[in-house]
Amino acid sequence: MRDSYDRPRTSILTWLISLLAAVFIIQSVLARLPGIRTGLEAELGLSALSLQSGHLWTLLTYGFLHDTGNLLQVLGYLVAIYFVGREVLPILGTRRFVGFYLSALVVGGLAFTGVHWRHPELLIGASAAVSALIILYACFYPNREITLLLLFVLPVNVKPKYVAYVLLGLDLFGFVFYELLGYASPLGAAHSAHLGGMLAGWVYFRYLHDSEWSLGQARAEVALPRWLKQRSAAKAAPAPAFTVNLGDRGHLRAEVDRILDKINSHGFGSLSVAEKKKLDEARDLIGRR
Repeated sequence: MRDSYDRPRTSILTWLISLLAAVFIIQSVLARLPGIRTGLEAELGLSALSLQSGHLWTLLTYGFLHDTGNLLQVLGYLVAIYFVGREVLPILGTRRFVGFYLSALVVGGLAFTGVHWRHPELLIGASAAVSALIILYACFYPNREITLLLLFVLPVNVKPKYVAYVLLGLDLFGFVFYELLGYASPLGAAHSAHLGGMLAGWVYFRYLHDSEWSLGQARAEVALPRWLKQRSAAKAAPAPAFTVNLGDRGHLRAEVDRILDKINSHGFGSLSVAEKKKLDEARDLIGRR
């Protein structure tokens, strides 16, 4: 028998974490084979030389490779993607989440290659995207109390905005002293990629999150002459008040259910202005009934 309910879909976080884990396992296996130990990193890793050779795909593929000798780092990235991603994903929706994640990789990669253009170094790892997710989470929930395990043992309660400040300060310090001044870094030299990812997260929250992504909804704004604006304002009829018919409970429930289904599938950011307004007014009117 068939029903009209959608089957539960695998979360994009599950696919992403599975992909990162699978690529890491493949890297670990290839690293033990003679002759192709660094072949995967050379073809898919990011550097100024790869971009100069026209390998533009490395702006994305580098984020799915990791250092096979640093398992703890990879586990840390996967944990951060899971716990931060599950809070951000319902707000963005699947499509925006994927676009945001890949865009953060591109911005972080461009920042890194720009800094190391004259002295090419290889960049691999998802650190730029993870940094972007952390900054975006801190922008959405700056004062929410979260618990971090310091050294995986000591629980510490802290607000996300302070975590973002600390990470930003550490990467700024590393960028200046290790990448610009050339001192030896104990944590690698990818601070510029981290800062690029952080910038992508902040720019998305500040300028892009509430905007409509659909090209079909975009409208060109043309400034009218002042005399035409005055004449149009004089002839304009009063706009009718927007009301919700509470008598037709079936229609109201169907409309609200449709909007809630859209939020569940694509996130709250996918709603149009009219849908947000209808949801708010219906909630207020039902509450007064």
